[in-house]
Amino acid sequence: MHAKVGDRLHVHSRQVGTQEREGEVVEVRGSHGEPPYVVRFTDGHEGLFFPGPDCEVEEIGTQTDGH
Repeated sequence: MHAKVGDRLHVHSRQVGTQEREGEVVEVRGSHGEPPYVVRFTDGHEGLFFPGPDCEVEEIGTQTDGH
């Protein structure tokens, strides 16, 4: 897994009835974009995060508009 500052993390729930968590990468502590990351979650919690297999990275700012 690779991420950069500003990317969004989506942590999918492994339990029925538990919501997905989302957060923004505010710091990359690993080398070359690898974990761990400091993440600010939408609930206000911020902390060191080691993503598991239930986590996806949404790259921000990588789409082009064709110009």
